[in-house]
Amino acid sequence: MNFRTFLLCVYVTLPAFAQAQMSDVSCDDTARMTETLKQVIGAERKGMGLRDPETMLEVWVTARNGDWVVVQSYANGTSCIVAMGEHWEGSFANPA
Repeated sequence: MNFRTFLLCVYVTLPAFAQAQMSDVSCDDTARMTETLKQVIGAERKGMGLRDPETMLEVWVTARNGDWVVVQSYANGTSCIVAMGEHWEGSFANPA
């Protein structure tokens, strides 16, 4: 099962929150989303930045195959997967 198929299976059964406007956006509680990305998929957060005072964007990457996910997290405790792809180009080494 590839990364995209797995994410679709995990999140297709979860109810979308009201702020999820697009049909292909999967949302969940931030803590549960983080746990799933870390423990189930083996992804690491490689970057993050503020979009506005209440919204943060995070890039999660799976080192073993370069699959990536962009997660938008809100101050209310909700996070949504807004993009995903393959073949991430970048350093997987931890900073010194």
